[in-house]
Amino acid sequence: MLRVDERFMRAAMAQAQKARLLDEVPIGCVIVREGKIIARGYNRRNTDRNTISHAEMNAIRKASRKLGDWRLEGCTIYVTLEPCQMCSGAIVQSRIDRCVIGAMNPKAGCAGSVMNLLQIAQFNHQVEITKGVLGEACGQMLSDFFRDLRRRKSREDSALAEEPAADPENEPDPEIESANAFCS
Repeated sequence: MLRVDERFMRAAMAQAQKARLLDEVPIGCVIVREGKIIARGYNRRNTDRNTISHAEMNAIRKASRKLGDWRLEGCTIYVTLEPCQMCSGAIVQSRIDRCVIGAMNPKAGCAGSVMNLLQIAQFNHQVEITKGVLGEACGQMLSDFFRDLRRRKSREDSALAEEPAADPENEPDPEIESANAFCS
């Protein structure tokens, strides 16, 4: 089972790389049914300017469309980062059987880190969880992204600090410019 899980997690990591190419946080996801990928998704929140454009939400929407049903029973979702509360709720609501996670998310993960929404006994559906599949590689992908982002921001901040400040004495007075335009 581990070899199969690793193969599909690599496919999710390939989706995460698509997010990175868009300068998005590299989170990727695939949904598998009967040994075949039926849907793929990656983080597109900034690109789509949409709060719910997470990898899991995009993949769940595609899988539902492909199967013609909102119920994704018999499916396994592979995600490079532990799902947030929204995505965990969608995984439960869509009746996905199993969630395979790469890296855990101690600040926002809702499959065991902050809380576990996937296995609340009072819900009408619980999701089997497998954690840590290629977890180091998934975590490294995120660490690399944020390291590069910090470096880029630092360079941008340095470039801004090096630009000469505007001299207010040499700036045109908008009121005078407006009056001059009126008199012309």
